[in-house]
Amino acid sequence: MSYTQGVFPIIEKRALAEDTFSMTLHCPAMAAAAQPGQFLHILPAGYGLRRPISIAGIDPDKGTLRIVFAVRGKGTDALAGMNVGDFMDVLGPVGHGFTLLPEAQHVVLVGGGIGVPPMLPLAAYYGARATAVSGFRSFRQVILQDDLAACGAQTIVCTEDGSAGDSKGFVTGPLEAMLSEGVDAVYACGPGPMLRAVADLCIRTGTYCEVSLEERMACGVGACLGCACRTKDENGNEQYLHVCKNGPVFKAEEVIW
Repeated sequence: MSYTQGVFPIIEKRALAEDTFSMTLHCPAMAAAAQPGQFLHILPAGYGLRRPISIAGIDPDKGTLRIVFAVRGKGTDALAGMNVGDFMDVLGPVGHGFTLLPEAQHVVLVGGGIGVPPMLPLAAYYGARATAVSGFRSFRQVILQDDLAACGAQTIVCTEDGSAGDSKGFVTGPLEAMLSEGVDAVYACGPGPMLRAVADLCIRTGTYCEVSLEERMACGVGACLGCACRTKDENGNEQYLHVCKNGPVFKAEEVIW
């Protein structure tokens, strides 16, 4: 894993939804190295531990990376308080990203809540060959649908309370319907119960699936061993891997839920 650490300027900031922010950083070396599914490990000013934030946009020509995050505590609240012109302490790009399949004709990108942002680089890669199914609690959390559509992806929004989108309920409903018609690959990021349900559907239908796990991290590079997760190898033997280094992306059948 190749990564660098430095301080980089914020060149754009936008509020997307309730306590959810988008920021673009100018970091040419990181932008040239980044892959869909990787993350940045960011140190808020005044704090000792970094926060893992998924990469939501990669532009190597402009030398920029985009992050989208929700305020979940004091650390991310401190990040949200930063503005254009401020410098952010970043380690990255970190982690094992998604597998890109050049020959795939139809892929489904499943994002739940703040798991939607890492789907954007995949949408940029696959374009019209992608269908993005995004799940939110209500209309207040809906984000990035215009961005996904601008990449050429078809967008489907599900809200648990039915206050916005195409259907009331969970992402598994539209996903199951598409799997019955045949899909080349499914990529997913979001809460654990959603990922497990997506993985179960894909395993049952024999569909290639990768999931990006969310986990608390300290070092971000596999040194502190704090983000271990139970997995199994190709022979079915149980083993512990680390979300920050071996992941955050794993094949669906690897994860022991």
